Amino acid sequence: MPITTCVFDAYGTLFDVAAAARQAAAEPQFPHLRDNWAQLAEHWRLKQLQYTWLRAITGAHCDFWQVTQEGLDWALEACDLNADPDLRQRLLDLYWELQAYPEVPAMLRNLKEAGFNTAILSNGSPHMLDGAVQSAAIGDLLDDVLSVESVGVFKPDARVYDLVEQRFQCSREQVLFVSSNGWDAAGASGHGFTTAWVNRAGDPMDRLPWVPQHILTNLSSIPEIAQQQQ
Repeated sequence: MPITTCVFDAYGTLFDVAAAARQAAAEPQFPHLRDNWAQLAEHWRLKQLQYTWLRAITGAHCDFWQVTQEGLDWALEACDLNADPDLRQRLLDLYWELQAYPEVPAMLRNLKEAGFNTAILSNGSPHMLDGAVQSAAIGDLLDDVLSVESVGVFKPDARVYDLVEQRFQCSREQVLFVSSNGWDAAGASGHGFTTAWVNRAGDPMDRLPWVPQHILTNLSSIPEIAQQQQ
């Protein structure tokens, strides 16, 4: 069946999750962050994801803002930066202002002009996602922003992916799902979506039962991929 609906993970896919640490490191009040901001950003993101998985399999759901803060606290301690409460607050503030990757606005505009439905499907809470979409000024290029808070469990639970079909009244075969997380793209493939993994870092493929159909280095070719399957 032809693709009608293009759905994107948010953090790391449309929005650069390393931007908060990178920007804080460039500010004069945090010179101690300049040499290890990349390590901090990596630790923060990894723990943020690990906590969502653990909460999903144990049924201990909370919103994504809580795991974002808890992941940061772990990362700050791991990098010996937890003695600076001003740094912690600045990083959290910047997380509400994450930059979109440069190709995102044009890519979404091309999809809309070609007649595709466009949406975000994210672990993020509605309030967080609203802040990110507004900061990136892409709200007019999205038909909806779907949050896991509707079902109370994090990805890759199938109930999250079901939200797309429910919202757009489409079949799984009509969905192109795009994520920078290999495990997320794999989970969506197992659900029956056509998937694209945006592998910006050149990471190895996750060893899982499913694989994405497309592997990209950025989002620029998404409109072409979607149109090829119309």
